Amino acid sequence: MAQMAQMKVLIVEDNPLNMELVIEILKSSGFFVSGAINGEEAIKMIENEYEHYDLILMDIELPGMDGISAIKIIKSKPGYNNVPNIALTAFAMKGDREKFLAAGFDDYIAKPIDVPGFIKKMQKYKQS
Repeated sequence: MAQMAQMKVLIVEDNPLNMELVIEILKSSGFFVSGAINGEEAIKMIENEYEHYDLILMDIELPGMDGISAIKIIKSKPGYNNVPNIALTAFAMKGDREKFLAAGFDDYIAKPIDVPGFIKKMQKYKQS
């Protein structure tokens, strides 16, 4: 039986504890995970012709370029227009989810992360 290729996820998060938590959850769920600490680094990583990510988790409030600007640039790159990208953010007020979806994100996860809900949502992406 052929083994399905691991889904590659790029997480963009400037908080080391949040980064570590998300990486551990994803790795234990069978994902291949890479991390970037800001938008500029994420863009460099997706421009690497030897690596292609199947899913991007993007913090909104990052040093330098914010997550919304970074995702717009990433979506303009060859092969990334249809890659699902998820806003991973502490902005959890009424209307924030809609604001991020309108800005080009495919989904939204509020921080602090609800671990069971996060795992369930990631499994959904893995199966699609």
